[in-house]
Amino acid sequence: METPGAAAPNLESQPPLGVVAVSPPAKLDRSLANSLAWRAAANWSSQIVTWASFLIVARLLSPADFGIVSMAAILYSYLRYVGEFGIPVTVVTLRDLTGHQLAQLNSVAALLGVVCFGLACVLAYPVALFFRTPRLLPVAIVTCSALVTLGVRAVPEGLLSKELRFRWLSLVDGGCDVLAAAVTLVMAWRGFAYWALVLGNLLAAVVRTVLIVRARPYRFAWPRPASIRKQLLFGWQVLVATLAYSSYERLDNLTAGRVLGPSAVGFYGMAWNLANVPLEKVTSLITTVISSYLATVQTDATALRRYLRNLTEVMSLATFPATVGLGLVAGEIVPVALGWKWTPMVPPLEVLCAYAAFRSVVALLDKVLTAAGRARFVMWNQLAALVILPCAFYTGSHWGITGIAWGWVAAYPLIVLPLYWKAFRTVDMKIGEYFRALRPALDGTLVMTVGVIILKRVVLWGHPVLVRLTLEIAVGAAAYVSTLLLLHRERALVFYNMARAFRRPKS
Repeated sequence: METPGAAAPNLESQPPLGVVAVSPPAKLDRSLANSLAWRAAANWSSQIVTWASFLIVARLLSPADFGIVSMAAILYSYLRYVGEFGIPVTVVTLRDLTGHQLAQLNSVAALLGVVCFGLACVLAYPVALFFRTPRLLPVAIVTCSALVTLGVRAVPEGLLSKELRFRWLSLVDGGCDVLAAAVTLVMAWRGFAYWALVLGNLLAAVVRTVLIVRARPYRFAWPRPASIRKQLLFGWQVLVATLAYSSYERLDNLTAGRVLGPSAVGFYGMAWNLANVPLEKVTSLITTVISSYLATVQTDATALRRYLRNLTEVMSLATFPATVGLGLVAGEIVPVALGWKWTPMVPPLEVLCAYAAFRSVVALLDKVLTAAGRARFVMWNQLAALVILPCAFYTGSHWGITGIAWGWVAAYPLIVLPLYWKAFRTVDMKIGEYFRALRPALDGTLVMTVGVIILKRVVLWGHPVLVRLTLEIAVGAAAYVSTLLLLHRERALVFYNMARAFRRPKS
C-alpha cells in the first residue's frame, strides 16, 4: 500500500530479477550437466516406485477406469495452459523483466487459474454428455481443481527455473511422483476404482505447489496491461502453441472415446502411455532443463547450434533403442507386465513406438526457436498441426485404435518439416551435420531391429512368452551396444561418461 503524498517509486525502472549472468561455455555446460544429473537421479529413482505401483494398479483397475480418467484429462489439458498463459516460459525466456512486471504476471496467473477452474465446472457436464459417460462429470470437476494450484505457482516456478535451481526442483518432483504413486496404489487396493488415479495426482499437485511457493514466494500487483503488453503477447504466443499441441496430442484419445467407446480409449490410452514412457522420461529430463540454458545464449547462433546438435545425439542414443525396442517386444511384454486382458493394445503400441522414436528428436526444435525469439512461428506451426492431425485421426478410426495410431505416423512428418527448416536457418545448421549426430543411434537401432526380428521368427517360435521376452531384450541390447562400440566407439564413450556423471550428481 502506498503512503498518500509520498513519492511513488519508479517500479518500471527496477532492474530485472532472477537473471543468471551468462557464463563461459565450459562453465555453462558444467551447470547444465549438473542440472541434468540431478533431474535424472530424481526421476529415475522415483520411477522405480511409480512403475512398480503402476503395474499393480493396472491389474487392480479395469481399462474402462483408465478410459474415464483419460477423458477427464482431455478437459484438464485444454485448460491448464490457459491458466498459466505461458507465464513460466515468459519468465524464463524474457531477460529484462522488472520486479513490478513479475508481480503483475503473478496476479494474472493466479486469477486465470481460478477462472479456468470455474470454466471447467461449467464445461464438465457438456463434456460428460459428449462422451456419453455420466460418471465423468464429478471426475472432471475434481481433476480440474488442480488448475488453481498451477496458476498460483506459475511465476515462482518460472523464477526457480530461471535461477537454474534444478537440484531443488528435481527433488520436489521426485518426491511428489512417489507420493502420487503411493496414494494411487493404496486407494486402488481399497476399491476406489478411477478415483484412485484422480485423487493421487491431485494430492501431489497440491503438495508440489505449496513447496514451490514457500521456496520462492513472490508478491502480487494489480495488472496494468500497458506495462506488460510485450510479456502478455509473448505469453499469448506460447499459450496458443502449447494449447494447440495439447489439443492435437489429446484428440486421438478424444476420437477413440467418441467413435469407439470407453474400453477402446482405455486400450489406446494405455498404449500411448507405454509408447511414450521412454520418450517422456528422457525428453522431459532435457527439455524441462534446457529452456533456461537456451535463454542464456538466445542471441548466440553458434551456441544454440551446439546445444541442438549435442543434445539431439544424446536423446537419440537414449530414446531410439528404448522406443523401437519396446515396439519389437510389445507382443510379449504386454501380457507379462499387464496381463492378457490388455493384449488388444499391442498393435497400436507397435505403431506408436515407431512414432515416438521420431518425436523424441523433434522435441528440441520448438525450444530452440522459442528461446531465439521465434515463438510466433512455433505458434502458427502448431495451429497447422491442429488442422491436419485430427483429420488423420478420424480417417484412421475407421480401422480401429490401430488406425488412429497410424494417423500419427502418416501426418506428423508434415508438421515437423517446417520446424526443421526454420530451426536450421535460425542456428545456421546443415542437414549433414544434424544427421551425423543421429548416425550412431540409427546404426545401432537398425542392427538391433534386424537381430530381434530374426530371433522372433527363426529361433523362438513356440517358446513360452516369458522366455521369448527375456531373450529378445538380451539380444536387442547386445546388438545395439555392440554396434555402438564397433562403429562409433568414441561417441559411445562420451555417452557412457555422461551417464556415469548422471549417477553421481554433485552439488
